[in-house]
Amino acid sequence: MTQAPGAEEHDLVLVVDFGAQYAQLIARRVREAKVYSEIVPHSMPVEEMLAKNPKAIILSGGPSSVYAEGAPAIDNSLFTAGTPVFGMCYGFQLMAQGLGGTVDDNGAREYGRTPVTVGVPGILLRDMPPAHNVWMSHGDSVSEAPEGFTVLASTADTPVAAFENVDKQLAGVQWHPEVLHSEHGQQVLEHFLWDIAQCRQTWTIGNIAEDQIERVRQQIGDHRAICALSGGVDSAVAAAIVAKAIGDRLTCVYVDHGLMRKNESVAIEKAFRESTGAELKIVDAEKEFLDALAGVTDPEEKRKIIGREFIRCFERAEVEILGDSDEKVAFLVQGTLYPDVVESGGGAGTSNIKSHHNVGGLPEDLEFELVEPLRELFKDEVRAVGSQLGLPDEIVQRQPFPGPGLGIRIIGEVTKERLDILREADAIAREEMTRAGLDRDIWQMPVVLLADVRSVGVQGDGRTYGHPVVLRPVTSEDAMTADWARLPYEVMERISTRITNEVSEINRVTVDITSKPPGTIEWE
Repeated sequence: MTQAPGAEEHDLVLVVDFGAQYAQLIARRVREAKVYSEIVPHSMPVEEMLAKNPKAIILSGGPSSVYAEGAPAIDNSLFTAGTPVFGMCYGFQLMAQGLGGTVDDNGAREYGRTPVTVGVPGILLRDMPPAHNVWMSHGDSVSEAPEGFTVLASTADTPVAAFENVDKQLAGVQWHPEVLHSEHGQQVLEHFLWDIAQCRQTWTIGNIAEDQIERVRQQIGDHRAICALSGGVDSAVAAAIVAKAIGDRLTCVYVDHGLMRKNESVAIEKAFRESTGAELKIVDAEKEFLDALAGVTDPEEKRKIIGREFIRCFERAEVEILGDSDEKVAFLVQGTLYPDVVESGGGAGTSNIKSHHNVGGLPEDLEFELVEPLRELFKDEVRAVGSQLGLPDEIVQRQPFPGPGLGIRIIGEVTKERLDILREADAIAREEMTRAGLDRDIWQMPVVLLADVRSVGVQGDGRTYGHPVVLRPVTSEDAMTADWARLPYEVMERISTRITNEVSEINRVTVDITSKPPGTIEWE
């Protein structure tokens, strides 16, 4: 992935991913420090990294031992290239080993919250308490720092838990400063970025919006564009950016594919027209989508079919929009986010977790050039940009909803009957969440219909054989990681009672308490 167009005016920090669970979180934390960041795989040659002219490089953690056969490595020339480097956890050990320090297995393991003692604060740990808690996850430890490095901190089992060589602009910590469990973690990153690496603090929300508007203006030129509007925050913000760039040469197309939640299409149309004033064309495509999905149960195939049908709808919309004009709509605007790119295998060195309709599910004969102004952004950045552009909270704070809609919340074949069942259950769950005042506390709560599963129940002294549904309440900052939300028992009870009483086809309500990882937020 190359640096985002428009981002060249900012200092670039590369986050080198060694298989870390939190590589994306590191990139977010760097951006929170007002410095632009991108993720690259550890397999990228050092000369290619340096060719990007980064202001600094961060080496992530990882699950391996530096001594294990086949463990991820990096050319030691990185440490003598003159570019500031910061190592954390596994990256810290690679730096120590690569520069002549000692990494060994002393038999001690540190996982989770761990007290650290600051001996010499230096620049990295300046103004921090001499004793505080950090988040550790390692077996091997650095027992001797490289020559010329100052040891800054230690723990009961790790003699060298942090070090720095300010003259060479190299530093590192054994812990994970990017996670919230590490006290003063953001401060550690900022000390490296601002004080050691001398990065400029230019990556602000105002600059993001201005950069992307200019990027879109350059990409589209004098042509026309169609925006794939889903009603969610991502596509709405993407539309607002493009509208600022090209004005009335943008037409937004909302495809009502019949996979939306109860009364959602009407609400989306009203909110979007009132808040943006942009031209909006609505395409009723329920029959086409359901016909294409008939008999399909494989999740990946569902996503690809939905992606294909979306594009076909846009192509038909293009013809209707232009009428008899010879002009073509050459550009398709989508609200693709950075997590979408990573999960779809679009980030360098990433695996394909699942195809997104706006990333991995596009047909090969696509005739539009894609415009993706949010492709390098995380969800919290997108919300902030939306507010900056004047979009109302009704749109900006809307809980995430997948492009394929309820089609990926039905386990089994997608039919009109099953969609209607799920719509009713979902509406009840959302109504009770709002009534409990939990909408801002919960990232989102998919309701999943196990349509291919039947469970025995009893209602009115009679046997039932209905479907179970699964509530999937999660909390998250950016969708890359998520935790299951601890809903109050009385809220879960009300949701369960209402669903089983009011939706006759459902006789069992369960709750998914799996974090991400290992489970994704959506079931399919």
